[in-house]
Formats: sequence, C-alpha cells, structure tokens
Amino acid sequence: MMREIVEKIGLIIVGDEILNGRRQDKHFRCTLELCREWNARLAFTLVLPDDMDVMVTHFKWAMAQPHPFFSCGGIGSTPDDVTRQAAAAAAGVGLEQHAEAVRILKERFGDEATEPRLRMVTFPVGCALVPNPVNQVPGFGIANGYFLPGFPSMAAPMMRWILETYYEPGAEQVRFTMALPNAREADLTDLMETFVADYSDLTFSSLPQHTDAGPRVILSISGLPEIAEGAYTDLKRRLSKVAVTFEENAS
Repeated sequence: MMREIVEKIGLIIVGDEILNGRRQDKHFRCTLELCREWNARLAFTLVLPDDMDVMVTHFKWAMAQPHPFFSCGGIGSTPDDVTRQAAAAAAGVGLEQHAEAVRILKERFGDEATEPRLRMVTFPVGCALVPNPVNQVPGFGIANGYFLPGFPSMAAPMMRWILETYYEPGAEQVRFTMALPNAREADLTDLMETFVADYSDLTFSSLPQHTDAGPRVILSISGLPEIAEGAYTDLKRRLSKVAVTFEENAS
C-alpha cells in the first residue's frame, strides 16, 4: 500500500467533561509528540461538546481540509456518545454494524458481547477499522478522519498505528529561535511583514513577553533546512541593519 506523506494533522477532542473541567485533556500533548516524530505540524485543535449539530458542522469542516485529523471521544455506548452518528452524517453515509468489528467483539467478550456493547461498533458505512491494542474495541476511519476513544492510553497507540500504516513522515524541519531584549512587536511590524513576504515557504512566529528586565520578543522560524538556514542568516542581517539586538537559541 502506498503511504501518503503527512505534513499537517488536525485534532478534535469531544466531551462535555473537558469543557466543564471535570476531566483534563491529555490528547493534545500525545498528538503533538507524534506530530514531531512524523515531521508534521498540528494544523488545528478543536474541543467540542457532546452535541450532534455542533459535531456534524465541525466534522464536515475537518473533512474538507487537505490533511488527516484525529477525533478522540464519544464512541462508547452511552446516550451522550454520538460521535459515530455525527461522523456518518458529516460524511453523508448511513450507519451499520461493522461485520469484522462484531466478530472482534464476540471473540473478545464471548457471551458478554451484548447488544449495548455491540452498539460500539455501529459505524459509518464504508469505514475502515482502527485496531485498539488495549481492549480490542476498535475505532474507525472515514474520509480523512480517524475516530478514537476518549482515553489517551488507547487513543495514543491507535494514532501511532494510523500514522505507521497510512502515512510517511514529512520532510525534516529545522527551527531557529532568537530573543530580542527590550523590543516591542509594534516597532518591528514592517520588518517582520517584509521578511514573511520574502520567505513564504517558512513558518514564522513572534511572541511578545514581559520580563523583570523589561519587554522582549521571541522570534522563531522553521522549515526545510536549505531554506530556513539562509533565511535565519538574513533575518539576523536585517535586525542588525536597524540596530536591534538579538540573542540566539532563546526559548
């Protein structure tokens, strides 16, 4: 099977318990770490309630993006677990019990593979299974989305399986960071806008900070080594030309 190069990955976290603070999210960090391993950027993160209409709207938007996304949460068997239904609606397909997933659950649970438990494998028509190494209850993939449990201990290895199975790492990226002590973003706007226009293939960020020693700005650029290295040298030249002091390798 030909694996696709992945450069960006999206993340959707589903659950009222995240939004009301009853549970702290851990999916973001897991996904970010995997993105780094695959030389991919985290394209977006959304936290959604257990609301069918809200999920359908945002799943449709995510499915229209040119990169894959993970959705974590809401694929259990309780009444508030409507992620499967929302994913099917967003993809424009119906729902059905997935024959292979039913077989997996019956093999795993035997006589305890009751109807409520089998609801967990009522998936969008035409989806692909995502194996779950923890309790064998699979997730599923439809369109460019992969729908996983809300437990990071399960979702993280399932994300890794998806990336290892379907995606090649993106090109290696490098990052250069510098601090500008006693600097303010407003005084550097023209310089930054010109620099970004000249190096549109790079990712550029500016982060203002307030320290005990006064204000400072953290500038960061990342991209392919052959572009980023020359751009970083040019950025230092531009700053020196307008007498802006910088400290390299800042955080």
